[in-house]
Order: sequence, then C-alpha cells, then structure tokens
Amino acid sequence: MASRTRHPSVGLMPMIDVYATEGTFPDVKKLAQDLATAVMTIEQVPPIAMFRKNTAAFVHTLPADSLSNVDGDSEYVRVQVLTNAGALDREKQLAVVAELTRIVAAAGGDPQRTWVLLTEAPEGGWGLWGHAHTNAELVAAARAELSKPTG
Repeated sequence: MASRTRHPSVGLMPMIDVYATEGTFPDVKKLAQDLATAVMTIEQVPPIAMFRKNTAAFVHTLPADSLSNVDGDSEYVRVQVLTNAGALDREKQLAVVAELTRIVAAAGGDPQRTWVLLTEAPEGGWGLWGHAHTNAELVAAARAELSKPTG
C-alpha cells in the first residue's frame, strides 16, 4: 500500500457531489473548492494539472420540501465521492469522511446530519477526455505529465 502514496498509482481525480437544501451554504463555490482540495490532499497525488483540473466538487441545491426523513426533518447534507476503483485504502476512507464532514459543518451544515458516501467507478469506467480509462491508463497519463519539463 505504501507505493500508492509515493506516485499516482490509483488515487486519481475524484468527483464530489453535495446535495443540500437551498440556503444551507452561504458560499457554495468555496465549499466546492475546499472539498476538492481536501480529497486531492488526502489522496496524496502530485499537484499536476491533470489532477487539479479534474478533481471537482458539484454543489446541488434542492428546494426545502424535496428532502425528508421519517420525522419530516430536511436539514441533511449528502456528500458523494466518486473515485476510480481502489483509490482509497481504509485509512484514506476514514480521513475523507472525517475531513469532508468537518468542512461541510464549518460551511453551514450539521455534522450529525451529514452523510458521506464513498463510491468507486468500475475498472475501465473512468471517462476522461472522451475515453473510458483503466487505472493503468490513468497512471500512464499522470506519469507522462509528471515527466514533462516544468517551465
């Protein structure tokens, strides 16, 4: 597992979707950026353009009456993190859930009503640049970008 933290072997470009009722977050752009940054940091991938440009969070606001539990409460926040297969080992799963819950709570949500769901795309099911990539193809693309001279 240690090799996963030294180079981009599996943790690549997550997509984060946040669902909450209107008015839950006063600054949705900052929330989205904070969540994307947190997941990229926890994954420990290099800060190359391939990762920075393709790690993103989407904040979906819902009318207050479109969400309810059994008791009629609607103050929930759902955060779904989609990664490629094998991107998060157990330590990273725990870190992502804890950190995203903390960020959501700081932005205006209640940590007791924040659900974080971790979902993996199947091997070969990560579409980027018009192609359904395998993990090996994504790693090769990252390594190619890492080998380019900076300047």
